[in-house]
Amino acid sequence: MTASDPLSLVFAALADPTRREILSRLAQGPATVGEVAAPFTVSAPAISQHLKVLERAGLVTRTAQAQWRTLSMQAEPLDRASAWVEEQRREWNLRLDALDAHLQTMKTRSTADRPEEPRT
Repeated sequence: MTASDPLSLVFAALADPTRREILSRLAQGPATVGEVAAPFTVSAPAISQHLKVLERAGLVTRTAQAQWRTLSMQAEPLDRASAWVEEQRREWNLRLDALDAHLQTMKTRSTADRPEEPRT
């Protein structure tokens, strides 16, 4: 089963190294499909499929100017993915801080409950 919510589409698109490289190229500015495809050794249909995945995720838009198809990166989906990751990080940090506090409390109680050793 493939998830189709926007966040899942972004993470699925980012899961492939070729698509990440395409995004890295487009982060430098708009480019034609040919310019984006040039450094890759994969076929043109494979690049086309990668671009479709990126477009479906909203990470890339394609505009037509005469016979040229220009690709541009869209940062908004990446911002939403980054915000989600940061939210998860904050939640886990809170949980780990609570666990640390609990363990410190247990350690303090354990030390306080231990009978003193006789001095010789």
